[in-house]
Amino acid sequence: MDRPAATGRDIILEVVRNMREGLEPLHYSTLPPSVYHVYLHPDDLDRLRGIVPRLIEEARRALDTELESLNRASLPERMKLARRSLPKVEAPQGGWQVQILENTDDDVSPGDIVIYSELGLPVRQEFGSGSTTKRIATRRLSGETTTAISSAAAAASPASSNAAAYALIEYQDNGGRQTYHMTKDQIVVGRGGRDYWTDVKLDTLPDVSREHFRLRRDPATGKFFLKDLSRLGTTINGELVPSSVEVVEGARRDLDVEAPVPETARIGLAGVLFLEFRSLSHG
Repeated sequence: MDRPAATGRDIILEVVRNMREGLEPLHYSTLPPSVYHVYLHPDDLDRLRGIVPRLIEEARRALDTELESLNRASLPERMKLARRSLPKVEAPQGGWQVQILENTDDDVSPGDIVIYSELGLPVRQEFGSGSTTKRIATRRLSGETTTAISSAAAAASPASSNAAAYALIEYQDNGGRQTYHMTKDQIVVGRGGRDYWTDVKLDTLPDVSREHFRLRRDPATGKFFLKDLSRLGTTINGELVPSSVEVVEGARRDLDVEAPVPETARIGLAGVLFLEFRSLSHG
């Protein structure tokens, strides 16, 4: 049975739900998420593309209305019979930022709505810690809504020994700063999933494919090569890598196209996450 398409109203209500579930109370104020990335099935996005600017405008208005509602004192509070449970919710200084994007996951269905929002938190005081971003993921899949909340700190994690590694890969995803030591001749990098094996599993936006690219080391020369398997592309030092995937009548075919990777390189995944690569191999 076909699932109902996501309407503009559905999307706006899910954005507002995400805001409510992502509130962060401080002592004198409560902060709402300010940035919202909304991912839709390609069919839903194509159908709504002509009204996306209006949809975003009304989503911002709905967020303003919800914020006013949250700040409206109840009758007992107005009569001083009860204390306010949460400090006042403040509107984000830069306004609400809402983007409507295509969900490129293979297992997404029409009507599915995935929202990733972000909330910048104050700088943590522990030694060596940086600012923290709270991320709220709301998913309405097959009519059921779930919410997951995570925090990513910009603190560097200690690197383990790389004596036996061929290469070092450093990056920061929703889980914080990460270091991966490549100890075999081929690895798979991406978001992974139930049916997708990855050596480097990235906790990031759906712009990054579940199996985004493969990185291969030639044992004879010690040189590295990258095969792009993604929907939204991979770059090496800012240059777009040729895709190794061809889609014919809905079927994906691997063309076995590879691009050489320099000894040091910045690898970009769909323009939303970047890996710092350094070869430790000498052939």
